[in-house]
Amino acid sequence: MRINIDIDKKYEDTSITIQTNEWTEELEHLLNMIKKEKKPQRLFGIEGDQTILLKPEKIDFIYAENRKVYAAIDDRRLEIRMKLFEVEDALSTNHFMRFSKSVIGNITRINRFELSFNGNLCVYFHSGNKEYISRKYVTTVKKKLMTGGNNNDI
Repeated sequence: MRINIDIDKKYEDTSITIQTNEWTEELEHLLNMIKKEKKPQRLFGIEGDQTILLKPEKIDFIYAENRKVYAAIDDRRLEIRMKLFEVEDALSTNHFMRFSKSVIGNITRINRFELSFNGNLCVYFHSGNKEYISRKYVTTVKKKLMTGGNNNDI
């Protein structure tokens, strides 16, 4: 990738032009950085009558069950009072990816995975939790992991 910067007083506004032969996740990440979309750095989890601040990097996965959304952190399940697509949008820059229709996972927390006989991927997290990635999302998640999605590599 080449980067050209032209600074001159003749320009009134800042303009960015990207020339490429295909759209990549790297460009998507670059675009999000340029836009500087301020997304929440924390979520609120409900446990009993307490509201707890959750750091996204501590969450293994987030899932929808019985019309509610929960965050899985170690052996705890905390309710999040947002819709799953809202959580996915808020955490997209924090290494969260869609695993299935009802699950969003944190790929930096993945320890290992194994292929199931039906084409799904069984993912094991550092905490011991496990979740399945449906066939539809397996290729995308594998690509993200191969391009450095996991900060905890051996």
